[in-house]
Amino acid sequence: GSRLGAAVAAAGYEGLDPVPLVLGIPRGGVPVAAEVARCVGGEIDVAMAHKIGAPGNPEFAIGAIATGGEPLINHDVVGRLRVSPDYLNDEIARQRSEIRRREGAYRAGRTAVSAAGRTVIVVDDGVATGSTLIAVLRSVRSSLPKRLCCAIPVGPADTISRLDSEADDVVCPLQPRFFNAVGSWYDDFSQVTDEEVIAALDGRHD
Repeated sequence: GSRLGAAVAAAGYEGLDPVPLVLGIPRGGVPVAAEVARCVGGEIDVAMAHKIGAPGNPEFAIGAIATGGEPLINHDVVGRLRVSPDYLNDEIARQRSEIRRREGAYRAGRTAVSAAGRTVIVVDDGVATGSTLIAVLRSVRSSLPKRLCCAIPVGPADTISRLDSEADDVVCPLQPRFFNAVGSWYDDFSQVTDEEVIAALDGRHD
């Protein structure tokens, strides 16, 4: 997070007035976003999103959905796996419910910080296919930010190229030729807990 924050600051996002709004994607993106916010003097909040899992294999994403946005579906994969419309609708409803649960837990009754007219930096802990990140960027874009930056520590070059059309700036300091997986580029990639997310957000209004 500190390395990414330095790269975002160097890209011109430090010392802005009003301060940038830094949105971390739970769970893993929030501790990274907290460091980015510290480096640029930004205000932190969460950007809620969840992947839409395949039948029998919930870790394999067939799409993604973000708060306030339309589901982003990979129709090629859906067709190849012969995913039924009933399954897809049920899974979308289930993930919307999970997003609402997490919003309640993370914000503890506080309203989301508005992105309208703000410089917004969307942060995740890394990117592979980009589906969840793109869903978030499109949702944030619909709120009419002044400028939208996407910041991730690591990702494959082809995915980073896809993100160029979704944000005004994309900051990704590590784009390895042989990517493998996001976790391969961390010394510690253990799962971030809800409690750790809440702790990282505690300074949001400081």
